[in-house]
Parts: sequence; structure tokens; C-alpha cells
Amino acid sequence: MWRHTILSTRYLAGNATLCRQIATHSPKLGAESNRSKEKASENESFMANIFRGSLVSSQVFPYPDVLTAEQKELTNSLIDPFERFFSDVNDAARNDANAKIDDTTAKALWELGAFGIQVPADYGGLGLNNTQYGRLCAIVGVNDLGLGITIGAHQSIGFKGILLYGTPEQKEKYLPKVAAEQVYAAFALTEPSSGSDAGSIRCRAVKSADGKHFVLNGSKIWISNGGIAEIMTVFAQTEQVDPKTGEKKDKVTAFIVERSFGGVTNGPPEKKMGIKASNTAEVYFEDVKIPIENVLGKEGDGFKVAMNILNNGRFGMGATLSGTMKKCIEQATEHANNRVQFGQKLKNYGSIQEKLAQMNILQYATESMAFTISQNMDAGSKDYHLEAAISKIYASESAWYVCDEAIQILGGMGFMVDTGLERVLRDLRIFRIFEGTNDILRLFIALTGIQYAGSHLKELQRAFKNPSANLGLIFKEASRRAASTVGLGGTDLSGHVVSELLPYAKKTAHCIDLFGQSVEELLLRYNKNIVNEQILLTRLANAAIDIYAMVVTQSRSSRAVSLNLPTAQHELNMTKALTIQASDRVIKNLQAATSSHHRSLNEKISAIAKTTLENGGVTTTGILDQN
Repeated sequence: MWRHTILSTRYLAGNATLCRQIATHSPKLGAESNRSKEKASENESFMANIFRGSLVSSQVFPYPDVLTAEQKELTNSLIDPFERFFSDVNDAARNDANAKIDDTTAKALWELGAFGIQVPADYGGLGLNNTQYGRLCAIVGVNDLGLGITIGAHQSIGFKGILLYGTPEQKEKYLPKVAAEQVYAAFALTEPSSGSDAGSIRCRAVKSADGKHFVLNGSKIWISNGGIAEIMTVFAQTEQVDPKTGEKKDKVTAFIVERSFGGVTNGPPEKKMGIKASNTAEVYFEDVKIPIENVLGKEGDGFKVAMNILNNGRFGMGATLSGTMKKCIEQATEHANNRVQFGQKLKNYGSIQEKLAQMNILQYATESMAFTISQNMDAGSKDYHLEAAISKIYASESAWYVCDEAIQILGGMGFMVDTGLERVLRDLRIFRIFEGTNDILRLFIALTGIQYAGSHLKELQRAFKNPSANLGLIFKEASRRAASTVGLGGTDLSGHVVSELLPYAKKTAHCIDLFGQSVEELLLRYNKNIVNEQILLTRLANAAIDIYAMVVTQSRSSRAVSLNLPTAQHELNMTKALTIQASDRVIKNLQAATSSHHRSLNEKISAIAKTTLENGGVTTTGILDQN
């Protein structure tokens, strides 16, 4: 059985474009991992390992707390000036109505240091780490998502590549400008023909005969800060020659492009549904001469650069939207505490109480995910990419739900512009689309995790070829499987949570074991064709997302109890409710992915979609049109 699975999983990296890109460019997990194959098992990602049915808990238990006392003091000192900026200077409604940030507001934001939060102090920035950045992002999320996009497009992705991949000379030249000299940055990846499929970009950069520069031609669409940025991280196809075979092949390369190079222009600001305060424009490149020293990273490594920039910044979305949800909940709570209907305040009605409780649960889990990830990153972890994708999906979908429910609680008042919630809802819609659509990220989670599980099975195959030298590995795996089969052993989280959460940790452990078993079953059933089973993969990803939500909230609420925080009981109650809900969903999703009954449902769904697509929409005849 193991051998059959191992042989089939080698096709995961080769038989579908999407899977190939995921496999090749997923840091630490893909076939082109920076680590050797022999060290692949050292991956510390909690989520990657549950795809193998293994528990590696160091990233989630105990709940991370990496900031020093000095760092916490610095962060706290920045909270008041950031909040005063939003209360005294910024006007989110005005920014939305004018579809731009006025010069006075932008200048104050620059003076605050908001555009160089993570730039080292030596280059003129605030020098904060990811967790400190996340705390300030939450303040932005409370107040103005449109303005937040301008900040995020600038530093979370705009010049992030220079921080991650820049040479000392590149950092010295550009970081002071983008941190304190009011020079905006942008991230230029998306093209008309390449949205989520970033590998299909058509922008092309041709190297000069003397090898001293590239000439860039092409265009990018929907670029945040595209109309105001003077420095851009741009991705283009370049011809690369294999040093061993001499074969020529196009590969994406990343470049630092200055508008001052000439040939860089942009279209008018796009008219958008939300985040109107941010500048979004098409950018054109015509014979742009880029010095060879402005290649970012290595030639041909542009796709990896782009994906790592996006992966590195995704946690910030969770932190930002946890703040947005907090504000929505505050508005809904204030209304429920004061509004009287049918002789009672809204707060006394069970349906309103349920809404508010669910909104709080989602906010708590979103925040718990974001700061688990940021603190692992600050502790030096490189294995956070699955968790970051999960956080982005969970945050964007939870925030939409919370804002929508806040509007529902406020009723007609929530629908009015003056309340501000309609603007927030419009702003929120984009978060499920950009920086990786949630649909694509679900496939990323499932396929990357499955590939990692397959690499473990391949390791077992090698062990069986020389059993006498690998008895420890073989017996360990055999014992684990035997215990799991008869309901003994398996995952045990009891040593990681407080006593009050033991029954809930047991539910979660059962879900983790069932998840690992389901992954292997699916690999056996579908072999290489699993890459084409997107409905199945989505259900697998949904189960993974719920497992992570259970684990991080159990860890965080256990910490609250250990520290005797005044919110400890409230945190426990939210964790318990979430675990009950999430564990039920995990079981249902895994059943949907593995059972023959649900395979039949998937087939019907595919048939309905095919008919709809072939006929251009709804194909049934209207009731009144039938003879």
C-alpha cells in the first residue's frame, strides 16, 4: 500500500500547471526545497505535518510570546500616536468619497513613520518586527481599510522584496527613500492574462548584448499605488540558458524599476467597488532600461521571489482584519445594548446573542492565527506558509461575515452611509480576491500538504529497500498505524492545554488523526489524478483550516488561564464553542472527501456546472414560460 502511494505521488509535481507551480515554489515543502531531501522531515510547520498524520507542536504549543519587554514597551508607545492620527487627522469617509488620500493626511502618515514600519532604523524606518507590525495593522483595520491598502501595498509587498532579497547596495539605495522620503512603492505582478496564474505573465525583459542592462516592455493591471509609486517591484519573463544543457527557456525574473528610468507610465485611477481611497492603476513599460544591478534575487527566480513576498506578508491581513472585526462588533454591541424593539432591548433576544457570540468567536480565532504566525516568524521560523495561507482565508471570510452580521443587527441603520459599515463591507470584498484568491489558496494548502505527505511515504519506501538499517523508522510507523487502527495511541494534545479544555483537545486530536488517514486514503485512491479533484481538495483544505483554528485558540486560551488573565473564562468559552463547531465541520468535510456517497454528490455538482457553462448560464425554462 505504501509503495503504491509513493510511486503515484511523484506525479504531483509534473502533471498539472497549478500543482507544478505549487510544488516547485512552495518554500520548504516543494520538490525544490532549499533543504536536502534527507532533512525534509525537519519541517516544523504544524499544518504540514498533520498531512502526514504527525504532531509537531512547537509552533503552536505553548502559545508563542517572543517580544522582549523593551519591544513591548516600544509597541505600546506607538499605539497612542497611531490612534490619534486616525481620530484627529484621517477621515475614512472623506477618503472614500474623494477616492484618494489628501496630501495633508498622507504627509502626516509619513511623519508618523507608517510607511517604514519594518524598515531597519539604520535606513530610516521604525525597525519593528512582524508582531509589532501586526499590532499597528490592527489599528489601521479598525479605522480605514482603504488607507490601509496604500500602506500595505507600499511595504507589505511593494518594497518587501528589497528587504527579503535585496543586496546591501540595493538596500542602501532604496530603503531610506521608501521609509522616510515620501517615495511610494508598488508590487507589479498581475497582467490581463495572468491573475492567479502568475507564471503565465507576458511582460518581457531582454538582456543587452553587453549584459549591463535589461530592456522591459509590457503592462500590468490593477496595481495598488500604480499611479503614485516611484519604485516598483516588477516581474517579467527573461530568457535563461541552462548551464548544463545549453537549453534556452523563459523564466520569470524580479526587477527593481524606477519611474525615473523613463518609459514608465500609468493609466487613470480605476473605479472600484471598495478601498476607493487607495490608488489602483494600470502601469505600462515601454523600452524601460533597467541596470543589471537592479535584478532582485537571482535571474529566473522571479516566481519564487513573488510567492515569498506574498507569503511573508499574508499574516498582516489577519492582524488588520481582526481590528476591523473588533470595530464591527463594538458597533453592533452598542446598538444591541440600546435599541428597544417589542418592549425589550435587542440584547435580550437569543438570536442577537447568538450573532454576537459567533462574531466574537471568529474575531478571536482570526487574531489568534495572525499572532501565532507573526511570532513564529519573529522567532526565526521559515515553515509558516501553509499557516499564512490559512490565516488569509479565515480572516477575509470571517471579516465579511462579521461586518454583514453587524449590518443585520443594526437593521436599516446599518444600511445607511453614516454608520460606516456599508463602506467597510465594500472594502472587505477585495480581501478574498487579492494576494492569492481564497479559491487558489485552498488548492495551495491541499496540494502542498499532500505533496509533503507523499515525500514521507517516499522516505518509507527507501527504508523498506534497506530494512535492517531502518528498523527504527519502520517499527515507529507500523506501531503508529496499528495503534490508530484499533483506536489507541494517535495524537494526544492533553499535555498542551489546561484541564478545562481536555475534552475539546480530544475532539481536535481525533480530527487530526482522521485528517492524516484521509490524506493517505485519497492518495491511494486518486494517485496522480488527485491534482484534478478540486472539489475534493477544497474540502480537505476546509478541514485543515478548521483544525488550525481549534489548535491556536486552545493554545491561546490555555495561556490566558495560566496567566490568570481577567478574560480567561471568556476565552475558554469562545474556544469551546469554536471547537464544537469546527470539529463537526472537519468530520463532515473529510467524509465528503472520502465517502462514496459524497463522491456521487461531487459528480452531480460537476455535471450541473458543465451544463451551465455549455449553455452560458441558467438553462431551465422559467415556470411561466413552460407550455
